[in-house]
Amino acid sequence: MSPSTLTFSYLADESYFDNNRHMDISTAVNRLSALAQDSRLKIFRLLIEQGRDGLAAGKIAKQLHTPHNTLSTHLAVLTRAGLLTSTRRGRSIIYSIDPKGIQALFDYLVQDCCGGRPELCAPLTAITLKTLSQQ
Repeated sequence: MSPSTLTFSYLADESYFDNNRHMDISTAVNRLSALAQDSRLKIFRLLIEQGRDGLAAGKIAKQLHTPHNTLSTHLAVLTRAGLLTSTRRGRSIIYSIDPKGIQALFDYLVQDCCGGRPELCAPLTAITLKTLSQQ
């Protein structure tokens, strides 16, 4: 993606955006707040590494040495914030990243980058887009 074609993607759910298709500030704050806690940030980073395949809640708890009830609370916060998704597979619940939710937050953070010169953020945006598309 060249700097002149830098575009921003958004979630389809209109409730996250104002009339100009910008994420509303309370959604951005909610997503950032969900990540502003040690355990939740560790969970998020672990799931970023796993990509769209995700991990079962039990495996997350084991890898991060987190009690199941505590983990459940953290996963719920991240999911409600639009950063994770969950899918039932048999008796397990698999948690994985929500690339659209993550990209929408990133877009919100850089949409007015560098005094109206978003091309200056293009290398950072391109890396994020590439990483999320590989997930």
